Amino acid sequence: MKEIGGYFELELQKKNEYHQNAIRLNTGRNAFEYILRAKGYTKVYLPYYTCDVMLEPINKLNLQYEFYSIDSNFSPIFDFSMIKENNVFVYTNYFGICDRQVKEVSQKCKNLIIDNSQAFYSKPLPGIDTFYSARKFFGVPDGAYLFIDKKLEEDIEQDYSYDRCEHLLGRVDIDAESFYSSLKKNEKKLINQPIKTMSNLTMRLLQSINYEEVAKTRMNNFSFLDEILRDKNTLKFEIEKNAVPMIYPFLIENGIEIKKRLIENKIFVATYWANIFKWCDKNSFEYYLMVNLLPLPIDQRYDKKNMNEIVEMICQTK
Repeated sequence: MKEIGGYFELELQKKNEYHQNAIRLNTGRNAFEYILRAKGYTKVYLPYYTCDVMLEPINKLNLQYEFYSIDSNFSPIFDFSMIKENNVFVYTNYFGICDRQVKEVSQKCKNLIIDNSQAFYSKPLPGIDTFYSARKFFGVPDGAYLFIDKKLEEDIEQDYSYDRCEHLLGRVDIDAESFYSSLKKNEKKLINQPIKTMSNLTMRLLQSINYEEVAKTRMNNFSFLDEILRDKNTLKFEIEKNAVPMIYPFLIENGIEIKKRLIENKIFVATYWANIFKWCDKNSFEYYLMVNLLPLPIDQRYDKKNMNEIVEMICQTK
């Protein structure tokens, strides 16, 4: 029987989730593991330019793997004739701006997994296994969505997330810096988690989001930055009309110096990804990206005034 009365929980709206017909899981890496297990793949081809958590399910399942490189358009440098029946190719929709590349790869490769962790709003292609990570786009402690045509024949326990929210609540009450250590602790809690279904808390949080407004804000902020920074950006891209990016990828030769100045002035930009130091040659495109790419925040918390502050800080750095 449902509890009646007593103290109140968080007041959260109950709208529709964006990916209503997906399988709801606890993390993106576990959505990846779900695919590998359901399809019985024995070897995985994945990009050098990816987060090292992608190796977690591969190593857990004791699978073979091999890296491939990408070019300056984020397209794979790869001979697809190498892929055998029990092999699978993983492509990442980088920053949510690579829908065109996703379509091109899908025409060349049958055994394909699309990692849309950075492309929450990109729709899955028919028949292509695709997964999403919610916390790259929204203030949630965990949560992933998976589209696959073959389900695991086993009972999956539901996750709980109430003890992973300190960094989210602390940032609202105080600031981000004070709770950065809590964020890192939460990330450690997600390591080697078994596949579980999404927690009720994360589901309710995701049901309370105005996805249309979020998309509009992200697209407007991206366009604003691109209009000003396009000529200085050594990355050249044409995004799909309805693409909703995760960040604005600004690549410039002295990016490492600009990044330091931005962070010193509390404009926090991530590094994608530190594991590239160990995986890639210093002369590789992936290494250059890791050092010099500025993933500028464009998300729903910010407006044109904030975008102007970012631009001004970049222009002040020489």
